[in-house]
Amino acid sequence: MGSMGKMVMRFLHKRSLATLPSQLIEKGQNRVVEASLTLIRERAKLKAELVQALGGSIATTCLLGVPLGHNSSFLQGPAFAPPRIREAIWCGSTNSATEKGKELKDPRVLTDAGDVPIQEMRDCGIEDERLMRTISDSVKFVMEEHPLRPLVLGGDHSISYPVVRAVTEQLGGPVDILHLDAHPDIYHSFEGNKYSHASSFARIMEGGHARRLLQVGIRSITKEGREQGKRFGVEQYEMHSFSKDREFLENLKLGEGVKGVYISIDVDCLDPAFAPGVSHLEPGGLSFRDVMNIVQNLQGDIVAADVVEFNPQRDTVDGMTAMVAAKLVRELTSKMSKLAD
Repeated sequence: MGSMGKMVMRFLHKRSLATLPSQLIEKGQNRVVEASLTLIRERAKLKAELVQALGGSIATTCLLGVPLGHNSSFLQGPAFAPPRIREAIWCGSTNSATEKGKELKDPRVLTDAGDVPIQEMRDCGIEDERLMRTISDSVKFVMEEHPLRPLVLGGDHSISYPVVRAVTEQLGGPVDILHLDAHPDIYHSFEGNKYSHASSFARIMEGGHARRLLQVGIRSITKEGREQGKRFGVEQYEMHSFSKDREFLENLKLGEGVKGVYISIDVDCLDPAFAPGVSHLEPGGLSFRDVMNIVQNLQGDIVAADVVEFNPQRDTVDGMTAMVAAKLVRELTSKMSKLAD
């Protein structure tokens, strides 16, 4: 369908919603949300049953895609990222072993619950408040199925709020968060949107979901970003002092006394030389090995994670950033999954 055809369809869609009784719309939206949650719940249940039947897994990483891009302040391309990341993971240009020797083809190491049908719900007029709760519920369905632990594929960074909220509600207490990003994403509200990808960590801290929040790779931060960091007691590690902070950051010990560790990796934490396929290009970032050293050396029980803000529409022709995002997912999987000796 051409662009004019799409515009006509959107017009007719909005007009039809405006003329329908609100009760009828609400009932239809309820069915769509219920169907969306049923899909995730049953897929997670099926994958967990398979892992349990194989035996020997203490923790299995489970991918969950959240293809949401409309809370981006610049480009909405991250909505297209989850399938591109999966394609890169399994494309065959490299083997399926992680750097630490775990085998991704083993379902006890990595499994997949599919994507939350974000666009399908938005097409039915479902607003962000409910959309965020549906994301949270989807994450909980994964966590309810032992031994699955969610590794969420964004999507823009607004998804981290409902994901972290779900993790702490499900576990019954806060976590320590390691957040790698060029930006602190801690505006109280950005451009009038409290669910903006630039405000996700303000919502997380307001909700008491994190005991400690460490933000690493920061090199684009405003006065408000620093003030919000001080307000919430955030540990912000900016790139201009990374050489001084390196030894500390490459020997982190997190999660003791709380429910575990959550890792959020915005792909733009990396220098654009390593990952050009992002919406916000910020020179002077981390190298890929910097990120690996921080993640692989981290001591702590990683209960969940996300990889966000990869924008396929900005990637190179050969999909370089897709492979970088896939590598981040592979090595987070290696860190999160645990097999019995």
